[in-house]
Amino acid sequence: MEIDRAALAAFLRRRRELLQPEDVGFPRGPRRRTVGLRREEVAELCHMSTDYYARLERERGPQPSESMIASMAQGLHLSLDERDHLFRLAGHAPPVRGTGAVGEHISPGLLRVLDRLADTPAEVVTELGETLRQTPLGVALTGDTTGFAGPARSIGYRWFTDPGTRALYEPADHAFLSRMFVSGLREVAALRGPGSRASHYAELLLARSDEFRDLWDRHEVGIRPHHVKRFVHPEVGALELNCQTLLDPDQSHRLVVYTAVPGSESHERLRLLAVIGPRALR
Repeated sequence: MEIDRAALAAFLRRRRELLQPEDVGFPRGPRRRTVGLRREEVAELCHMSTDYYARLERERGPQPSESMIASMAQGLHLSLDERDHLFRLAGHAPPVRGTGAVGEHISPGLLRVLDRLADTPAEVVTELGETLRQTPLGVALTGDTTGFAGPARSIGYRWFTDPGTRALYEPADHAFLSRMFVSGLREVAALRGPGSRASHYAELLLARSDEFRDLWDRHEVGIRPHHVKRFVHPEVGALELNCQTLLDPDQSHRLVVYTAVPGSESHERLRLLAVIGPRALR
């Protein structure tokens, strides 16, 4: 496949013009004259330089890589069909879709909800607990969990291989959380089958962790998270947060939102955390 520079540029311009600042969590401002988003705003959303993005809209520059196209599709809040179209215009085959193929492209609807939760801890995660996107207060609560690579992207994998992962959670809950992570991985591995990422993670953990191996041998399934999660934050201390989940069944993504009971001690500590920011967990 060859890149269609003219069609790619036209598609990018049109999608940029259709997006409004409030759609992506940006303030509109009193003097905005641009139709839709500015190029620099799109570049920020897509994690690229303004010059690079501008050259694409002007039918110039190098052919974008697949990872760059995926980043643009996410930044522009494209649907899966629009994402696939963007890949083809850029001269790449789109990611595989279908039964058992779980992607990392967050749906526009889920992104719109997340963008409106700037003052709330929230994150979008895959079925394997891999964080795809966090709100600023989500980063302040648990640290930036989007930067891990390989199996360590999964909190269930880190739980058994990185002792630091457990430090943010109430020690009395550790045994239950261990059972929950093993149960969840077993269910996903059975759903996706041999050769899946879930099965690979299980094989790695069976070789690395005695605790995981003992729990795996129990064959437990159906252990679900508690509605209240208890955190131990290094700056603000203990937090009891209600956990609500919104499921996107097409991509097997979950939007997880953490809230505190108004007037509670955890609510006050969460407000303090919003002021402190993520400095303690960098």
